[in-house]
Amino acid sequence: MVPRRHSENLVEIDPEDLTKTFVAAQRLAARMKERLGVERVVLWNSCGEAAGQVVMHFHIHVIPADSDDPTRPPRLDVAADKADIAAAAARLRSGS
Repeated sequence: MVPRRHSENLVEIDPEDLTKTFVAAQRLAARMKERLGVERVVLWNSCGEAAGQVVMHFHIHVIPADSDDPTRPPRLDVAADKADIAAAAARLRSGS
């Protein structure tokens, strides 16, 4: 989830934008559990370069996960499969 007003990271974001972003992440997490059938959803935010932030605009990763997935998602140097992402996005939009 990415707020439209620019803030570089968690420390700089306006509290109102932070609230709206987390409310949106909550809605998406519930939809992922319902429509993708995952057991858990990981919210991930890196605050600053030293923490691994590579996009210097506040955002939250909302990551669906199952019990056999690692507790913490790995930082991958390889992008996820675009077809898998598109298929999951379609299921999240359509409700099936």
